[in-house]
Formats: sequence, C-alpha cells, structure tokens
Amino acid sequence: MITPDYIFESSWEVCNKVGGIYTVLSTRAKTLQDAMPDRLIFMGPDCWGEKKSPFFIQDDSILADWQKQAAKEGIKVKVGRWDIPGKPIALLVDFQQYFSQKDAIYGEMWENFKVDSLHAFGDYDESCMFAYATGKVVESIYNFLKLEKKKVIFHVNEWQCGMGALYIKKAIPAIGTIFTTHATSIGRSIAGNDKPLYDYLWAYNGDQMAAELNMESKHSIEKQTAYNVDCFTTVSDITATECKELIKPVDVVLPNGFENDFVPKGAKFTARRKAARKIMLQVANCLTGCEFPEDTIVVGTSGRYEFRNKGIDVFVEAMNRLNRDKDLKKPVIAFVEVPAWVGDAREDLVERVKSGKTFDTPLDCPMLTHWLHNMDHDNVLGMMKYNDMWNRPEDMVKLIFIPCYLNGNDGIVNTPYYDLIIGKDLSVYPSYYEPWGYTPLESVAFKVPCITTDLAGFGLWANSEKGAYSEIEDGVKTIHRTDYNYSEVADIIKDTVAEFSSFSEAKVKKARAAADKLSKKALWSEFIKYYWQAYDFALSKK
Repeated sequence: MITPDYIFESSWEVCNKVGGIYTVLSTRAKTLQDAMPDRLIFMGPDCWGEKKSPFFIQDDSILADWQKQAAKEGIKVKVGRWDIPGKPIALLVDFQQYFSQKDAIYGEMWENFKVDSLHAFGDYDESCMFAYATGKVVESIYNFLKLEKKKVIFHVNEWQCGMGALYIKKAIPAIGTIFTTHATSIGRSIAGNDKPLYDYLWAYNGDQMAAELNMESKHSIEKQTAYNVDCFTTVSDITATECKELIKPVDVVLPNGFENDFVPKGAKFTARRKAARKIMLQVANCLTGCEFPEDTIVVGTSGRYEFRNKGIDVFVEAMNRLNRDKDLKKPVIAFVEVPAWVGDAREDLVERVKSGKTFDTPLDCPMLTHWLHNMDHDNVLGMMKYNDMWNRPEDMVKLIFIPCYLNGNDGIVNTPYYDLIIGKDLSVYPSYYEPWGYTPLESVAFKVPCITTDLAGFGLWANSEKGAYSEIEDGVKTIHRTDYNYSEVADIIKDTVAEFSSFSEAKVKKARAAADKLSKKALWSEFIKYYWQAYDFALSKK
C-alpha cells in the first residue's frame, strides 16, 4: 500500500464549527497526526479577521520561512495549530483578494474543466474563492519545500472546496487529489424540496434536477471535481448509491469515525448524568408547572433545523401519538434541540430557573425556552399548535423546544450539548436524508440507546453490524423508512418509547451497555483504514 509523506486537507469547517464535518475532521485529526506528525496540514477559511478564533492557536514559528515567501507571493494566511486533540498544523486562509479576479478564475475553470459558474448565487462565490486560495497555498508550500520527490495528497471536502482540487490538478498533476462529498448538493436539494428521493433515484438525472432546482453551479463544481480528482469518496453506502445515480460511482467509502475521549468514565459519568437530568427536569418543571418523578423518561432529538430531512416532523408527530398511548407506563419529557431563528432567553423562565424553586403553575407558551424572531412561522411550534400540544398537566408527554446552540451559554440550560445528552434515556433521529449521522453515534457513545432509520448511513451500518435490523435492545433501533411511510415511522417510534417505558432496570442496563459496545466499533482506530485505502488509490494513479 502506498502511503503519503504529506497530506493537505481543506474544509470550510476547519477551525470553524458549523456542522458535522467539523466533528469528522477534528476527531480524525489525532489518529493521522500520530501516524505522520506535522505532515498533516489542515486549511480553513479565515473568517475571523481581527477577532481571535476560539479553535485556533496562532504560532508564527511554524513554516516560518515559507510564510515570508507566501507574503511575497501575495498569499495571506495565519499559521498555527487547530486546538483539538493532536493539535495538527492549521492554516487560516484569507481569500478576499481573489474576488477581484473572480471572472478570470471562473473562465479558467470553464476552459479547463467545464465548470459552469454562470448561475452562481448565495455562498457559491465565497466558497470558490476560498477553494481557489487553498489551491494556491498548496502549490506554494509544495514548491517551497521542494516536495517533488515526496508522495503528496490534497484532500478536499464538499463542493465548497472543489475548485482547490481542480486548480492543483492543473498546476501540479503529481499531487494525488481526493474529493469527499458528505452529501450531494443535488440529493440534499431534492429531499429538501419535498420530492421523493429514493423510489425515483434511479430515474433522476443530476444535471436536469440541478436546472429544475436552481442548483446548476453547485452541482457543476461538485460533478466536475468528482470526475477529475484521482479518488472520489463519500461517507456511507447510502450516499454512495446517491452519488452513483446523480454524479458518478465513488472509488472508496470513508465512514465517519469517532473519538470517545471526551466521554467521562466511572463516577464522573454518573455525576454528569445526574446533573444533566436535574437541569432538564428543572427546566421542564419551570415551564410546565408539573413535577416529574425520578423515573421520568427523558427523550430528545437534535441536529440541524432541516424539518423534514432530519425527521423533526415525524418526531413531533410520534410524541403527539405517544401522549395518547395507553401502553406508556411513565411520564415522558421530549426535547427538540435544534438551533432556530432564536431571540432572547425568556426572562420569566430565567427567573424561575435561577430561583431553584419548584413550581405548580405553567408559564405562557409552556413548550419553548427562548423566544423566536419568527414565532408565527416556525415549523416545530406550528406543528405543535396544529396537533393541539400545549403541555397540559394531564399530558403524559411534555414536548419542549430548545431552539439554540447548546454551547453552555444559552441563558437557560447553560449546559454544553455533550453534558446534556448524557442525561437522556433515549434519543430519536428518524432522518429522511442523512448521509451518515453523528448525532446517533454521539448518543450511543454516551450509553443512550437511540432510534434512527435505514435512510441514515449510521442506521445502515448498525444493521450491518448485527446482520439484521437492529432493535432497541441492541442499543440502536433502526426503522425501515421510505418516501411514503411517514405515519408508520411515527407509530414505530411511539411504540418503541412506550415499550422502553416498561423495561426493567436490568433490561435498560443491557440496552445501554449494547449502545456503548456498538459505539466502540465506530472509533477512528477501526475506520481509519479506509482513508489509507483512499490515499493508496489516489497515489497509485501518480
């Protein structure tokens, strides 16, 4: 197997915590950094300007001589380390100067690779200028360090970074290029526009759908990057099928691994779980005026606010049905933790939480922790109103919407996400469109059994580990989901939570242990081998 001497990797989410790709890269970094110390160089956008990035430690002693050369070439970059385990080298690349050359760059990309930038809008220009800038950085370092006799990889993530790989293919063909699409832009768009993706996947034409959904430029850069790099990859078998039908077949599947070093052990785990349950039960009491016994089942869903794609709609519907289910043995508090167009933390709720008292009267709007700017048009609130879900005292299921990033400083919960998820009994991620699914993987790492679907890469993987459909006793309940069985999925979620509420303590412990065991099979130590395969695949073409 051919192994690289240097790896350059670019993503919009290097030192920039936006979504799941940040987790992919930041947890994988230590495994690669240990294997090839300081020959792994990450590149992210310098979107901080004069402000200090909370994820980046500047260190001008790194690549000091090259930095002088870069300045002569007009390359603006901050050099340092990504503040994550392994502390790999990271470059924050300023791309503003390339906007003045945008038309010439797009012309060059059309001439060399038939990338159609004519229909660009939104974040396309910003992404492509960043990508182009990373290509210039790789070229400059390669030439300065005289790496001609070294085996070098340039790995780009998502369409946002594609133009960097194309630039390098033309400028330095000796570099092995890898492109990972974590979700195809056109597949996500088809699903997000309420079109049936899976039953008709074989019949969709990616180019035609891109034109119909006004996605031509993003689809074009994604497609041309996929066709022109040395190794085209994605993160799961389900997305590999999507790539095959909408773009082209992938060369290697790179499943998303995980590092569990931030999961507390022993007495710390027990203490954090207890603290998390305490704050969740307290917030629920302050909002609803109801007291909750210790054996209350705490359930939650979280992630990006893609109402249909992430299955938030089916989760709300399942909790509505569960509230009327005679088989439910214990009260349930269900949390929806997705960042919305959030305003301020509710002052009336802040006062109650700070008081530390127990309350027997509800607040107005007893299902929401923070006010929203779009109260009348929010999907979660709209669906709750439609279903007449008001968290009444007689309701066995109380649904609470926490519409903000759980960063430990939201004004109400004031607890980071990982310190909150540990307190749950069950999590639910009934995704319709989910290339992999870090949220269920994080859940099982904290010994919280979860419910997901076989339209999520993680759900398919859990099934493959068992060799059959995974059940809640296995730590993960994987539901078969199609374009059209929304109602059936809602019923299965309802039935699974009701069933879990009647589990004995021994049965709950067994499910939690199975979740923990499964999560360890998804550690980077297990999955990194697929990356070495991709590096070998790309370099063998050189």
